[in-house]
Amino acid sequence: MPPIKSVRGVRDILPADLPLWNAAEDAGAQVARRFGYEEIRTPLLEHSELIERVGEDTDAVAKELYRFDDRGGRNLALRPEATAGVVRAYFEGLLNQGPQPSRLYLFGAMFRYDRPQKGRYRQFFQFNVEAIGSAAAGLDAEVIELAYGWLVDVGLADLRLELNSIGDGKCRPAYLEKLRAYYRPLKSQLHGDCQLRLETNPLRLLDCKVPQCQPFKAGAPRITDFLCDECAAHWAAVRRLLDAASIEYQHNPYLVRGLDYYTRTVFEFYPGGATGQQDALASGGRYDGLAEAEGWPSTPGVGFAGGLDRVTELMAAKRGEAPLRPPADVLVLPDGDLAVEASEVARICRTARSVAVDYEPKSLRAKMRSANKLGARWVVLLSAEDAARRVAQLREMTTGEQTEVPWDELPARITSA
Repeated sequence: MPPIKSVRGVRDILPADLPLWNAAEDAGAQVARRFGYEEIRTPLLEHSELIERVGEDTDAVAKELYRFDDRGGRNLALRPEATAGVVRAYFEGLLNQGPQPSRLYLFGAMFRYDRPQKGRYRQFFQFNVEAIGSAAAGLDAEVIELAYGWLVDVGLADLRLELNSIGDGKCRPAYLEKLRAYYRPLKSQLHGDCQLRLETNPLRLLDCKVPQCQPFKAGAPRITDFLCDECAAHWAAVRRLLDAASIEYQHNPYLVRGLDYYTRTVFEFYPGGATGQQDALASGGRYDGLAEAEGWPSTPGVGFAGGLDRVTELMAAKRGEAPLRPPADVLVLPDGDLAVEASEVARICRTARSVAVDYEPKSLRAKMRSANKLGARWVVLLSAEDAARRVAQLREMTTGEQTEVPWDELPARITSA
């Protein structure tokens, strides 16, 4: 019988990789708290209707949603993104009745039935930041600055920020008619999905990545040329605030969001020199229509999602061959049947450092070879004679210096060194 392996499209994050993941999450939490954001945790499971209601024409729903009926007959889905659930929690948890805006951040797994490929997984991880309850342009600039600060803090300072405005319910309908009028004579030359979207969701024609559709974008009308006065003022304010923060950006008139509830500001961060959509490190924008689409009172919001899989991949590339932190600072190596004594020494040392014990019934020489491979800074050598006197031999691995130390003095010795 063959061994059971992992599900296609998901992966294990192994101990050697976790220091980078922890560093990325720690940096995200720290920068979010500096901006006054609080952590929230929402379920992986949501009612399918929550996802479908706000994104019927998106790939995340039409092709990629993991949905199933539970034993009670409820139609549920694994979340493909976090924002819809955070907005639901904002109302269900009565955060809408507290001080506004509510500033929230989240780390967690998302799920999409996409074709697995390098950097794209069916279970992937995101850092989400959401500011709900205010339509101020200052919040758009704030979440962009927060995303920028996070990426810089993890060592990815060479960035390209793309920015656009997609208007709102007041000015976008007239623009969409102009977009349809432009694309209708070209319909037969479009990709099949774009032919369907031409009438239902023409904004997504600008987001198409299929090569046959690319030549037509250059002549398409730009939505920023058709913004209403309010959206134009908001667009100008966001750019003015980013200029004041010394954050450089490029206006990308073809940048839109795949989810239908976005309004006004949309943005994406890329590594410098990257060209493909799959290279995006963080994406976001304003979603003033989301709460109402979920059935709640109309409430503005803005936020972003950062891809932890992609960010940690780039962090690893920048780290190169830098040494990894060993799993324990101290290894206790008992020589013989001294499991009880070795575990007591380990408990004493753990008051100061991380400690592991090699309980295997092998020679002390073999245990020393393992200790060298693990990279611990100290080993505590324990013989039966030493254990009877409650002393041990403390060896500093980089220098080879070895000293006899009473058990109770070990924490001070490994702390001061």
